Amino acid sequence: MPHALPPLPYPYDALEPTIDELTMRLHHDKHHEGYVAALNAALHGTRWAERPVEDVLCDLGSLPEDKRTLVRNNGGGHLNHSLFWASMAPDFRGLPAGPLGDAIDVTFGSVRELRRQVSDAGMGRFGSGWAWLVHDGAGLAVTSTANQDSPLMRGVTPLLGVDVWEHAYYLRYQHRRADYLEAWWNVVDWQQVAARYATATSRNRDAGGDHA
Repeated sequence: MPHALPPLPYPYDALEPTIDELTMRLHHDKHHEGYVAALNAALHGTRWAERPVEDVLCDLGSLPEDKRTLVRNNGGGHLNHSLFWASMAPDFRGLPAGPLGDAIDVTFGSVRELRRQVSDAGMGRFGSGWAWLVHDGAGLAVTSTANQDSPLMRGVTPLLGVDVWEHAYYLRYQHRRADYLEAWWNVVDWQQVAARYATATSRNRDAGGDHA
């Protein structure tokens, strides 16, 4: 089946006042839908059309050269936004706990320091892109990517990503990316991040890697 736009897991206005309803409608229904449509058009009739987007992005080199940029941009946009919507929730679901909380404390010293590093990565990303918490095979790390590049393209697993394209925040925050990044932490769903962390560490153990 072609790739499909995932529905939002909450109403458009559920993240108010952090993210306004109009931004959510435009971001999800126009921007994300555009990535999905362009990805399907690029892969139509090829042997990659039915493959999960994660697999396609990890194997871009196998695609015909004339399709790689289209798939990189639009496949990345589809995957990044799918994770983004699922990483937020309208109600507070607690701070990181359990194995994820322990790993954050070991790696960063505190959730506050993790937040600072991710926000700094978002502020430091010139132009459009993303800031990420990832599992790099050895443990947690903070990174950023340009445009719609996915951390999967670097061989690391995205756990939490914040969109710093202007369309993600400009209606409410205008040019104030720092204000958007500060407010965004109010809607992060750490339970979802913990579930991704558990999956990443389980895969790493199965592969004989580190446990961090």
